[in-house]
Amino acid sequence: MYSPKEVAVNYLGACETKTQLPLLRMFLLACLAGVFVALAGVASTAGAATIENPSVAKVVTGLIFPAGLSMVLIAGSELFTGNNLLIMGVLQRRITVGAMLCNWVVVYLGNFAGSVLIAALAYAGGVFSAFNGELAASVVSIANAKVSLSFSAAFIRGILCNFLVCIAVWMSNAAKTVPGKIMGLFFPIAAFVIAGFEHCVANMYYIPAGILQSGTFGMVYENLTWGGFLLRNLLPVTLGNMVGGVVLVGVTAWYLYLAPERDRVATGK
Repeated sequence: MYSPKEVAVNYLGACETKTQLPLLRMFLLACLAGVFVALAGVASTAGAATIENPSVAKVVTGLIFPAGLSMVLIAGSELFTGNNLLIMGVLQRRITVGAMLCNWVVVYLGNFAGSVLIAALAYAGGVFSAFNGELAASVVSIANAKVSLSFSAAFIRGILCNFLVCIAVWMSNAAKTVPGKIMGLFFPIAAFVIAGFEHCVANMYYIPAGILQSGTFGMVYENLTWGGFLLRNLLPVTLGNMVGGVVLVGVTAWYLYLAPERDRVATGK
């Protein structure tokens, strides 16, 4: 496996590759990541839908959901939360702030498109009708719980979530084999799901799915609307994810593993 310093150095090359992608390719790769994460959301919700014990249900969900990041990293795609680590390339002066922000915007929109697409397809295909409607009820309940969080709670859960997601990306990059990469990412992702933290791209699937399904059942929830989704959840969770990924992991890792080297090069020591 690669050492933490080697992971940091190797990621600088990824920063350049990611920001130099043609915009259409970048967007389509981001759509794929949204699809992968959303499909993991469909499967993990289905796996836990009929489990009455909430703790056991969370564990089952946590064991299934890492399939999403596995597909993102192994199949190849662009995920906004993982790409928060691009700040390392900026701090090391390998990419510009403008290139980083362009990647974030394009990838975020692509993730949104892919995630909502899966929510719409799952709804249109009757996937949520499984288990005599228990899956549909679970989908709506999950979405309503997410939009019912306070701004501060959603923000803080977003920080904690993307700290773990970026650590998962980091640990996966430390491995040299596919099984090693999957094992590296598995436990941090399982931990954030079981703990109930908030991931903006996952929520781009979970909440639209709940909005669509609640309309079919004639369920009315005050906050479970598109406006509630964007303002009460997606905004604070995205901001929290950025703090967790950019500051707690990206800046910290750059300082620990790259900044001393750059300083030595600059001073000739």
